[in-house]
Amino acid sequence: MPTTPKRAADSAVEMTEIVLPSHANALGTVFGGQVAAWIDIAAGVAAMRHARNIVVTASMDDLHFMAPAHVGEVLVLKAHVNRAFGTSLEVGVRAEAENPLTGERRHTATAYLTFVALDRDGNRLAVPPLLPETEAEQRRYQQAGQRRVWRLERRALRRQADEKQGEELLGTQSNSQEPGAS
Repeated sequence: MPTTPKRAADSAVEMTEIVLPSHANALGTVFGGQVAAWIDIAAGVAAMRHARNIVVTASMDDLHFMAPAHVGEVLVLKAHVNRAFGTSLEVGVRAEAENPLTGERRHTATAYLTFVALDRDGNRLAVPPLLPETEAEQRRYQQAGQRRVWRLERRALRRQADEKQGEELLGTQSNSQEPGAS
């Protein structure tokens, strides 16, 4: 396992995209799915820079749209590795719409993504620990730990629900009754 911690600043990404008519709906605002795709790219680059390996998206959670971005505006995406967890890492992304004529920016979206480092055969690889240096990095580091707990709890609940649904579909439920039986 890589033991030399890496600085968050070394993997930070700032990506810009101009919102074109092909990215927008009938109201002239960018599609949420397009923003999600750009977020995934920015986060993936940050994760790859940190791991210095192949990474794949394991989850995107807490994607919140705060305000629309309009055709002609520049979407600025800032991605930072928040914390590393053995073979996975969390990346936070903040998107801001910028008026290219005035430079004025407004917060449009935020998301947290989890990536897993893999070798070419698809086996998990260890990632270096993160060295949070600034106060903001230390806060994001702590918050990432709590989000990981929540993710693992949600994953366990999803697995239980999937198992129950599979049993229901196969008719192998335990303690089940036939319809109409009393």
